[in-house]
Amino acid sequence: MEWLADVMRSIMIVAGEASGDLHGATLATALRTLTPQCRLVGMGGPKMRAAGVEVREDVTAAAAVGWTEAVSRVPRLYGAYRRLTAMVARERPAALVVIDFPEFNLRLAAAASARGVPVVYFIAPQIWAWRGGRIRAMRRRVSLVLAIFPFEVPLYRAAGVPVEFVGHPVLDALTTAPSRVEARRQLGIADDALVIGLLPGSRREEIDRVLPIMREATARIGADPPPRFLVALAPTVTRETAACHLDHDGRLELVEAATYSVIRAADVLLVASGTASLEAAVLGTPMAVCYRVSRLTEIMSRSLVRVPWISVVNLALGRQVVPELYQANATGASLAAEASRLIRDAGARRAQSDAFAELRTELGDPGVGARAARCVLAAAGAS
Repeated sequence: MEWLADVMRSIMIVAGEASGDLHGATLATALRTLTPQCRLVGMGGPKMRAAGVEVREDVTAAAAVGWTEAVSRVPRLYGAYRRLTAMVARERPAALVVIDFPEFNLRLAAAASARGVPVVYFIAPQIWAWRGGRIRAMRRRVSLVLAIFPFEVPLYRAAGVPVEFVGHPVLDALTTAPSRVEARRQLGIADDALVIGLLPGSRREEIDRVLPIMREATARIGADPPPRFLVALAPTVTRETAACHLDHDGRLELVEAATYSVIRAADVLLVASGTASLEAAVLGTPMAVCYRVSRLTEIMSRSLVRVPWISVVNLALGRQVVPELYQANATGASLAAEASRLIRDAGARRAQSDAFAELRTELGDPGVGARAARCVLAAAGAS
């Protein structure tokens, strides 16, 4: 692999959300291990910056859900897009790695591929779930897809898009997660205490729409002695943003920078649909998933969605494993009922646990960052 020494230009990594920042950091760490001389630049957040990426743009705190929620972010995102496009033209990186964030990243991929820059898509759009027509754009603009689920490989190959299965990057991120005993010790929780964890999301709109439902649910969950309720805050969510929905409710404890500890320590989780539900499944904690978007976003999504589930756990397994409460069905009463069922019913918890074990085997093995990095370097060396 002597050609690696010739990759002297930068590699650009672009992520627009908190989960993408996490996965971009995993990739960046692996790239710097394999090729310390390669400069990493792009768009991301604090985790990518800590991993050695020269972060030129950061929109992770401004990420939105749905079309109507994203309107106010357009000027900021467009400004970031223009500056990144100019950087591609000026510096012509050896490769562009785009992570999730498809509305933005597919446009950036078009600008890069037009200038002869190889484009690697890590955490590609879920064409198997919705907006399948995007695969045509990917065939024109993307040099290589790094698949995170094994069932994605034949879909992309059939469409003529180069693809390699590397596994899901949460596997690497979760290698640092504490055990249940360690997590409870860190959080000051007795071994026999009943703990309900709340994971309300990483975006402001998610907090605004989901956390009040979760708070209402906690008031309806009865147990003796009362459970401890821990609200895990994503790095893009401030205490003030969450606290304004809790109305000084002393039963709910805000926990910062310890999401994996909350997941491990909890007996049951209330989770906003997203990466957190997959992390919870890999760590083995039973959960109920809830979500709400604006009415207009819901209407616009109906004609584009091709599957009956919203949770990545159910999507990946192709069946409903965790209960999903969406839109009008996402109420405090219904969420409390699902959580109470999981608390009481050992069989329901065991069914989820068995399905989570199946899911873990589908996601590959740890070392995803290193496998992805080798693919990126191969693409860069070919440019």
